[in-house]
Amino acid sequence: MRQALRRLGALAPALAIGAVLALLLASPWRGVLDAPAYDALAAIAPPPPASDIVVVAIDEPSFAEIGQRWPWPRSLHADLVRAARAAGARTIGLDIVFAEPSSPEADRALAEALGPEVTLAADFTVIDTPHARQSLRIDPLPEFLDREAEAGIAAVSLDRDGALRRAPAYDDAFARMVARAAGATPGPVPDGALIRFRGGPRTYRTVSYYQALEPDKFLPPGALKDAVVLVGLSTQTAAGAGAADAFATPFTARTGRWTAGVEAQATMVDGWRSGDVIRQAPLWTEFAALGLAIAAGAGLARGGRVTLRAALSALGLAVVAVVASWIALRYGGWWLSPVAMVLALAAVVGLDAAIDYARERRARKEIARAFGQYLAPELVERLARDPAALKLGGEVRVITVLFCDVRGFTTIAERLKDDPERLTSLVNRLLQPLSDAVFAEGGTIDKYIGDCVMAFWNAPLDTPDHAERAVAAGLRMLAAIEALNAELAAEPAAGAPPLVFGVGVGINTGACVVGNLGCDRRFDYSAIGDAVNLASRLESASRFYGVSMLIGEDTAAAAQGRFALLELDRLAVKGRASGTAVYAVLPAAHSEAAARVQAAFLAAYRAGDWDAADAALGRLSSEAPELGVYAVRMAERVARLRAEPPPADWNGVFAAAEK
Repeated sequence: MRQALRRLGALAPALAIGAVLALLLASPWRGVLDAPAYDALAAIAPPPPASDIVVVAIDEPSFAEIGQRWPWPRSLHADLVRAARAAGARTIGLDIVFAEPSSPEADRALAEALGPEVTLAADFTVIDTPHARQSLRIDPLPEFLDREAEAGIAAVSLDRDGALRRAPAYDDAFARMVARAAGATPGPVPDGALIRFRGGPRTYRTVSYYQALEPDKFLPPGALKDAVVLVGLSTQTAAGAGAADAFATPFTARTGRWTAGVEAQATMVDGWRSGDVIRQAPLWTEFAALGLAIAAGAGLARGGRVTLRAALSALGLAVVAVVASWIALRYGGWWLSPVAMVLALAAVVGLDAAIDYARERRARKEIARAFGQYLAPELVERLARDPAALKLGGEVRVITVLFCDVRGFTTIAERLKDDPERLTSLVNRLLQPLSDAVFAEGGTIDKYIGDCVMAFWNAPLDTPDHAERAVAAGLRMLAAIEALNAELAAEPAAGAPPLVFGVGVGINTGACVVGNLGCDRRFDYSAIGDAVNLASRLESASRFYGVSMLIGEDTAAAAQGRFALLELDRLAVKGRASGTAVYAVLPAAHSEAAARVQAAFLAAYRAGDWDAADAALGRLSSEAPELGVYAVRMAERVARLRAEPPPADWNGVFAAAEK
């Protein structure tokens, strides 16, 4: 049951999106989204216009040639009808409403010219008042219809955006009546039928009105033979926005021009004659398509992880939906809008991607909050980018390890045992600058072991100068302790002597296993290996030698040149017969002279020349006062070696027990 509820919860966003889009499909506002899609697809590779439909345009050249203002005398229209009939026109449609009488002579002339092959325009108007809605049909004068001419309603219905897309629902619409007069038998008007536009303005063969008045003079022979002639206004003004008899069509966005009403009627005549009228797909099919899209989107985003592959698949499905819709429109005569399907895919996958992104952002913040106090900022950023890196496992890398331990902390803790708050505050004041020193050099704090800090460099991110950075961090630590001691000395101590901290730093470079070590429930990013153990031993040995920082042989080799390093001794190390050299870092002012004296001491010491060794140690204390404790320790060792000479194979390695 719980698993079923979990699955339902995962599908809840998709179901909510589906419900919203279904309501949109059932609302009157669906056209706001469908109309642009229809315009875009209908304008792709439209069928060619019929070649026998001719538009006789009442255009600017005709006004110039005829030289009369509109409306023209009806006797002129009578001349046009007779001229077109004589030129062999099959049928003539006058997209002009002759509802009001003009001069008796002109009306009589037009009536005598009419016949059964002529279709006149009627109008249909709906008048809304505060009290009622009134429908008014305006037909041509009866005397014109008495001559067997037919009348058809030329009024059209516009969509909410003012564009002409839908065929009039009247059975006696003007275009249907012209098609009948041309010998076609149009079928019933489908609900919501859409017009199949063949192109923008002047798609159909067009001649000027004055040319049709005298076709023998102005038109090629046979230009109007067997033609379906449609007469109406088609001026440049009528081709622009705001004209009384011009409309935006699916091609307006492409051409930037409106289509004259007479050419729209020609388009509808073409459609009714060929049966090429677009039918609106039933609402249930759109609901079904929407359901499929919702299911596909939910399937791609399953598990709440939206991958690049899933996003590309959703894009591919959206393209398929658009192409399928165009094929159905172009070759099947059905309009099934792809908008709801595309929106469903985009919304479901996009919402899941947004949820996934928010979840990832939350995970990144949690990782940064959990690890930001222990790891270098670069490592925190890497873990935030790739939380999958938080898993058990490791790799062998050459790293530089640093141990820093507070000397005499047990004595300080005993002194402050009755003031735990101050002791805790002091620990924090101590560890803060030590940690800052590590972070300043791009290191990773492995762990805090009481008052000891363990850190390393060159893992998990590559740091080519990791040895130099570790030594620099050690020097920062020593400087930070001096600053802290100065602060403590300036603070009132209630008669007690001020607290003074000292630290020992051990640094070593070598191959270690680094990674997430622990168990499934708790693990840390840490390092293990002999190099780590030696770094810890160097930190302990620094106390014996009386120096604050002791570094290993490999670290010294990598950091040589940037720091003044002085070899002090060799420590016994498991696996190395000759031990490993250990080094101190000296101030630059003492380095050259101290290095010469120390080299002389080591040479004499390892050769067993104890007198020369003692003499060198005496000079070393004056050349490098900070090595005074070291000089005393080594003098004590030389004295023991005088009393108990080493074996013949002795190589000068400091015995482990002496530590």
